[in-house]
Amino acid sequence: MYALPTHTAAAEAGSATSDGSPSLELPPILLFRPLSDAWLPVLSAKFTLISPSSPLSTSARAALISAAYDRVDTALLDQYPSLRCIVSSGAGVNHINLEECKRRGVHVANVGETHSRNVADYAVGLLIDVMRRITMSDQYVRNGLWVTQGDHPLGSKLGGKRVGIVGLGSIGYAIAKRLKAFECKISYLSRKPKPNVNYKFISNINDLATESDILIVSCLLTKETHHIINRQVLQALGKEGIIINIGRGAHIDEAELVQSLLQGEIKGAGLDVYENEPNIPKELIKLENVVLTPHQAVFTPEAMAEVLQICIANFEAFFAGKPLVTPVVADCCCCQSKSWF
Repeated sequence: MYALPTHTAAAEAGSATSDGSPSLELPPILLFRPLSDAWLPVLSAKFTLISPSSPLSTSARAALISAAYDRVDTALLDQYPSLRCIVSSGAGVNHINLEECKRRGVHVANVGETHSRNVADYAVGLLIDVMRRITMSDQYVRNGLWVTQGDHPLGSKLGGKRVGIVGLGSIGYAIAKRLKAFECKISYLSRKPKPNVNYKFISNINDLATESDILIVSCLLTKETHHIINRQVLQALGKEGIIINIGRGAHIDEAELVQSLLQGEIKGAGLDVYENEPNIPKELIKLENVVLTPHQAVFTPEAMAEVLQICIANFEAFFAGKPLVTPVVADCCCCQSKSWF
């Protein structure tokens, strides 16, 4: 649990208002929660950090939010009516009401494609773990079963498998590039074929599942992609099929996934995201052919340092009256069904 700042760099220097609130010698930003304690001294050196409980919070013009915990809806925008710039520490924007922000003249930025490489690495790692039963084998050895029961059941090879990628954005494309090294046959689902891409384009999710041994979900979460992986898709994937989700939990109908796994309709799953985080269905936890991780695909020390610098750059641009470095606008692919991959 990270503690929100109770003072700022300006306050430490002895500068404060008559009511004891920190003065605004540095540009003020409303900070709901930092992603890391290590961020605080860096941010404090450049900005006056204002907590939501501060009397200055309602006059703050800029805010840093967590992609995992903070929702920007009408209620929040009403509570902080002076906001004109919101920077999210993540890539997804399904937690932000972009249309309402646009209507109110609130500029929004995310961290762009910073996370793509890390998430792609993680997706491939999850896939290899599920296919080769690495986590299962580790537990087998630790529990002393190698001695008492002999060799662990074999997994499957990744090389040459047919992989369907749901959403060929920056993350999906990075995943595809990595899987080409395994000589996988790549297909992808998108609204329309991507220019200058040699992978096979498939316009229907059921057809993609039918033609794949593995489905990897990496698209944005929208009304159109909510539960895009349903029971019919899982059945089309088949008994030897594996599904990997590093997108958002609600991309998959979790209840139907549980039933498909319990009834042997698919072979296994690797999940980093869930519908009701951090709560995970008990049935999933009990299944050995499922690898579960706590929504951490994006997080490495290197990535967090880069995210911090992008957030700072966006705030500096805003306060300087310049365009945001990694802007999100309400009519872009992040919120319009016409371009949800």
